[in-house]
Amino acid sequence: MKLFNRNFIMVLIGQIISLFGNTILRFALPLYLLNQTESASLFGIVSACAFIPMIFITPIGGIIADRVNKRNIMVILDFSTAIITLVVMLFLGKVNLIILLLSALILLYGIQGAYQPAVQASIPVLVPSDGIMQANSLVNIVSSLSSLIGPVIGGMLFGFLGIKPILLVSVICFLISAIMEIFIIIPVTKKDKRSGVFNIVICDMKESFKFIFSERPEILKGSLIISAFNLVLSACIMIGLPVIITQKMGFQLETANRLYGYMEGAMGAGSLAGGILGGIFAKKVKIKNCSLLLIICSLSILPITLVLSFNLPSITAYIIIMISSFVMMMLATLFSIQLMSCLQVLTPNKLLGKVISCVMCISMCATPIGQAFYGIIFQKFSDTPQIVFLGALTIGVIIGICTIKLFRKLEEIMNTNYSEI
Repeated sequence: MKLFNRNFIMVLIGQIISLFGNTILRFALPLYLLNQTESASLFGIVSACAFIPMIFITPIGGIIADRVNKRNIMVILDFSTAIITLVVMLFLGKVNLIILLLSALILLYGIQGAYQPAVQASIPVLVPSDGIMQANSLVNIVSSLSSLIGPVIGGMLFGFLGIKPILLVSVICFLISAIMEIFIIIPVTKKDKRSGVFNIVICDMKESFKFIFSERPEILKGSLIISAFNLVLSACIMIGLPVIITQKMGFQLETANRLYGYMEGAMGAGSLAGGILGGIFAKKVKIKNCSLLLIICSLSILPITLVLSFNLPSITAYIIIMISSFVMMMLATLFSIQLMSCLQVLTPNKLLGKVISCVMCISMCATPIGQAFYGIIFQKFSDTPQIVFLGALTIGVIIGICTIKLFRKLEEIMNTNYSEI
């Protein structure tokens, strides 16, 4: 089986189109809410509430991915996203803004929770075992390209034309992706049928959590580390950057929206760089170095803390924050590639979809708490946001130091598994 086979390439192309639409949509809707309400706390709380369904639906998405055709999941969910986006475009300005955007974001994040396990679980059945890490790197590169291009274009469209052109572009992207995905062929493993959907969910959840807790507790520990990191660092960046760029740096609102789009693009470029490095050095990068990646990733926030502490020109501060964000995302992507490859090697194919979804669920569970918390904190420390970033930095470094032993153990387990293949 070749890495660059027809079906894997089509999955990648479908991801490029779908993720581009998703990226500009999830960039624009929360930012539009922040612009209209000027409330950091409301921005954080709505972002948190929208994120919660993704946590609960992700495990179900993994169960579905192990039992039905993964291609059909992608097609149905892309068509569904197109319809939801169209409804938002038609009702914008006619109903309560907060209710409309919150409902739309809840549905969009929920769909994403069901979508990603299908994509990740399709990789091991489409590529050879020795190409899994390279395939993961390519998937991350595709995601990063979308994160690079989407917010830049979304920021320009939003700054010059408003929200509705972004909604229209997203609808078109989802429709094109869904139509193209119809022609992908992904092998399906037949499962023994059980009576009742509820029974299937319960049995499969027990099976996957039993594997994580009993057979591979290292996977559970890794998931909890990611969860803690998302709580402390990721949520801080997700809420903090749009707030300080649009409200604290002295730019006009239209300019600030475009600059935030460029900032998101810089983070996408960082993810792209991390994906490329992960592919190039797939055989050289070791899982034991993940703790060092977490520490340096946390320290990359230090320049943001410093520029907010001094009275630098706005554009100078913005450029420094952009560079720091690029480095942070590059390191975070390298970390995620390593962890996903480790998970895919240590998990049997028959459990892969639901185990990936359970890991994603555990990893994401703290994110909405962090988003709501940082929304309130950035509102409270509106005049001194550097204090918030400094606190996140410090805790992130401590988390990285505490993971050294775990990642060394995972390195030993990975080497044992490779030697048995």
